[in-house]
Amino acid sequence: MKISQRVAGVEYAIRDIALEARKLQKEGKKITYLNIGDPLQYGFQPPDRVKEALVKAVKEGQNYYASSEGLPELREAISKKEAVKGLRVFEDDVLVTNGVSEGLEMVMASIVEQGDEVLIPGPYYPPYASYVRLFGGKPIEFLVDLHKSTPDLDDIRSKITSKTVAICLISPNNPTGVVFSEKSLKDLVDLANEHDLYIICDEIYDQIVFDEKFTGIGKVSGDSPIILLNGFSKVHLMSGWRIGYIAFNQSKKLELLRENVPKLSRVRIATNLPVQYAALESLKGPQDYITKFVSELKKRRDYTIKRLNDMNGISCSNPKGAFYAFPKIEDNKYSSDKEFVIQLLKTTGILTVHGSGFGTQYGTGHFRMVFLPEIPLLEEALNKIEKFVA
Repeated sequence: MKISQRVAGVEYAIRDIALEARKLQKEGKKITYLNIGDPLQYGFQPPDRVKEALVKAVKEGQNYYASSEGLPELREAISKKEAVKGLRVFEDDVLVTNGVSEGLEMVMASIVEQGDEVLIPGPYYPPYASYVRLFGGKPIEFLVDLHKSTPDLDDIRSKITSKTVAICLISPNNPTGVVFSEKSLKDLVDLANEHDLYIICDEIYDQIVFDEKFTGIGKVSGDSPIILLNGFSKVHLMSGWRIGYIAFNQSKKLELLRENVPKLSRVRIATNLPVQYAALESLKGPQDYITKFVSELKKRRDYTIKRLNDMNGISCSNPKGAFYAFPKIEDNKYSSDKEFVIQLLKTTGILTVHGSGFGTQYGTGHFRMVFLPEIPLLEEALNKIEKFVA
């Protein structure tokens, strides 16, 4: 029986490639998983007070359907957090979602129609392209300089057409670690406003930056039609609990979205209520654990990038944020970057992700790995990668 062409075009390289690893694991091969950006799989955990807030909510009977828009106290706390970063949002401008992915799906469902085009930074996080395609649109990659962490404005301008509806930004970026400066963000907002486009900005890694202070898009937003996506999976170490949010900037151009996106939140009923109480505690309580988390990640970043750049046939830009390295395969003897990744897996048991899974135009010829494990495990993995490349 048939399936829709929409779903046939959906891909998620980060988890799709894991199917290859599972086959080998069943055959008895030891696998080192460096494919998924989940800090909790590498020893990091949310503070005990956050775990206790979840348990307390369950024990006190907070186990019913929440408001579809989200727990009011949490929405208020989120609006205050984003206001500190410069975004003009209030409680009613926030929708709590089951992770950023659900928020992204709701937004794309609300703005993309058959034939519409959405500009996304190349390389990009795969769901951006998948959700655009799912709703009949076409993702268009634009060039980003990985070494200077700057978007190519001329390239973006050349790709805006009458069918373009939005520009997406991911800062810090997955998979490259690029962090846009205040000037780059302002230039992008100005360009979007010039062409009357939505700006969708994903700041899920907003506090995981290593070298310079992070600038949120709110600082340059003014009254532009900015849709912010964020959540608790990365910075707040709550990945498995699946909680994120959409925040709409105070812009008259977003009135229709503000009215209609909540309909989708009501259709899917609600977000897990006990987890919302945990997220509220995560925002209210001490934040010092985030500083320690990022400090440890910086050590792992520095070690990983040095090792990669010391390898013959590999080069790697220095990620300014998030927890991914995106090395370029300078001399690939295999037919593709995916074949490189599969052969690396079969030979060494190290699972990474092929760069073309993050966009064929600018991701091809690379692979992505996380630098979340402790340095001894990274050392072991990088030794194997170096031997394989040699």
